[in-house]
Amino acid sequence: MFSKSKMNEPGSKGSEADKQQKATDMSQSSASTDFASSTPKTKPPASVLSADLQISGNIKTTGDVNIEGNVEGDIRAHLLTVGEGATVKGECIADDVVVNGRVIGKVRGLKVRLTSTARVEGDIIHKTIAIESGAHFEGSVQRQEDPLNAKGSAAPRPAGTPTGQSAPAAKT
Repeated sequence: MFSKSKMNEPGSKGSEADKQQKATDMSQSSASTDFASSTPKTKPPASVLSADLQISGNIKTTGDVNIEGNVEGDIRAHLLTVGEGATVKGECIADDVVVNGRVIGKVRGLKVRLTSTARVEGDIIHKTIAIESGAHFEGSVQRQEDPLNAKGSAAPRPAGTPTGQSAPAAKT
């Protein structure tokens, strides 16, 4: 009733077209395997600005920065860590901001953490914040959904007023 296929029998020989198709499949599969087996990109280590370093100017990177010295200028990074002995005079903008030292200026981040040794004099705009006991903070705290792209709080507009236009004056 059932018969065995000659293709599946050991020692059976398939057609020449089948052999070429298998060879093509194998070469394509090994090429894609070679590409997939390449090592994934490793994240570079954080840039460290040592304690004896003083910088006057802005710093911008897509990577991580660990500040141990003094910076006078704005800093933008992915992860910004201000060390215990560090002082930053300027705006700090990062996805994650960890302050162990002193910041004089605005801090903007998705996640902002002030440790017990932190000293911040300025406003904090954040999505999430953690302030440890012992941290010193003078300024205001404002939660925003997207603190990295917000340039400050704009005056509220009356409903229905397009951006860039003022509301019509009320008649008296």
